[in-house]
Amino acid sequence: MRIVGGKYRHRIISWPDDQSNTRPTKDRIREAIFSALGDISGTTVLDLYSGSGAMGIEALSREASFCYFVDIAPIALKTIKANISSLIIPVEQYMVIARRDIDAINYINKKIDILILDPPYKQGKYNEIIDSCKNILSDNHIIVCESDHELTFNETEYRKIKEYKYGEILVTILWK
Repeated sequence: MRIVGGKYRHRIISWPDDQSNTRPTKDRIREAIFSALGDISGTTVLDLYSGSGAMGIEALSREASFCYFVDIAPIALKTIKANISSLIIPVEQYMVIARRDIDAINYINKKIDILILDPPYKQGKYNEIIDSCKNILSDNHIIVCESDHELTFNETEYRKIKEYKYGEILVTILWK
């Protein structure tokens, strides 16, 4: 797996090889997502259910100012830290949080501009997580959701910017 854009472009990163639910977001999907997001320089990102950290690293590569990487699986946390270390990402640009989703959200102390949400598909916790994040999301935040089915959201609060389908994977990008 490689970083597709920005200052770490073409750099190789690893992913958890643990036969678990970790599904690394493929290069072409990350490229489409970040192309749709446009200029994200100066933003703060929350990569929830980080897995390999590929999405958060891609954001930092494209000049996001800070990223929270959240996962609970030890192998994922080890992989995220190894990927960050191999790229020599400055420590002031990230924080790796080893907590469950809601606990991590309550721990975060910065406003989030981009929420990247890719939970285990069977949990279906998208709306619950988004509701839990309301206190930490900035006024003009963007939410990126990866799922295996079409998601429904409160249309008075969010509008879909883009929706992509890649085989079984559906990516929905929401704007406040």
